[in-house]
Parts: sequence; structure tokens; C-alpha cells
Amino acid sequence: MQNKLLSYTVMLGCVGTAVPVLAADAQLTLELPRLNVAEYHRPYVAIWAERAGEPATSLGVWYDQKKANNAGAKWLPDMRQWWRKGGRDLAMPMDGVSGATRAVGEHKINLSKSLAGLPAGKYEVVVEVAREGGGREVQRLAVQLPITASAQVSVQGEHEMGALSLSVKP
Repeated sequence: MQNKLLSYTVMLGCVGTAVPVLAADAQLTLELPRLNVAEYHRPYVAIWAERAGEPATSLGVWYDQKKANNAGAKWLPDMRQWWRKGGRDLAMPMDGVSGATRAVGEHKINLSKSLAGLPAGKYEVVVEVAREGGGREVQRLAVQLPITASAQVSVQGEHEMGALSLSVKP
């Protein structure tokens, strides 16, 4: 009996060390530019991952959560692509996904945990920015999951967002 217990312990120890640790790092950097407009409102931002033929996975939604009676949610449909891809089915605020709007400047968003839960495949991380009384812009960044090699992909926004980049490391 003691030999069996020892062999099971050794087997479990081997199994525990044979499983690779998937601690990939994924950082999204989003620049919100200062716009020279008469009435500036902080933009609403939606970040999601999508794979062809599958529902989108919301990774982040920034909107005005301080308005009474959740009135800030009224403007969420202005982020049209995110709204159609699944935003309309979410109850806001959503723990771990939604947050307050952000000021002008560069913002770093850690997507490591959010992307780690997705099945393997080719994805696009999509960022949509919309402003009340302003414009709307959508940018897409390709990423392969699981992350097996270091890579960086960048695009330059045209008006509602500045530089946008996704940096991944295994």
C-alpha cells in the first residue's frame, strides 16, 4: 500500500510540472487626443475581442457612470459596432469590464487575463471611441491566441483616438 501511495504521489508531481504555465502578457495602449472643440465631452470607449463567426467578448467599456439613475448608459448605443456585436445584451455596469470615462492622454490596459480565457485562434481586438456631440472611430488590431511569440501591432487613429497599439509576450 505504501508503494502505491508513493507512485501516485510521484505521478501527480510529474503531472503538475508537465503542464506549461501560460502567463502571457497583453498590453493595449490607447491615446485619447485633446480635441479643439467648443464643448468637449470625455469619450465613451468599448474594447472587445472577436473571432470570425463567434460572438464578441467585451474586454472593457468606459462610460459616464456618475449620472443619476445610470443615465450615462443612454449613450452606449452610440458605440454602434460594439452595441451590435453584443453590447446591447450586457447589463451595465458590468463588474470587471465597465469603468468610468478617461481623460485626454495615454492609457495602458492590461488584457492578459481577459484574452487568456479565450479559445485558440485568430482574433481582432477592436476599439471603438464615441463622444457625445462628437465623432466616432473604430480601429482593429490582430492577435493570435494563445500567445506564443512576442509581437506588437499598432495603428494611428484619425480623429477620436490617437496612437493605438497591442503588445504581447509569452
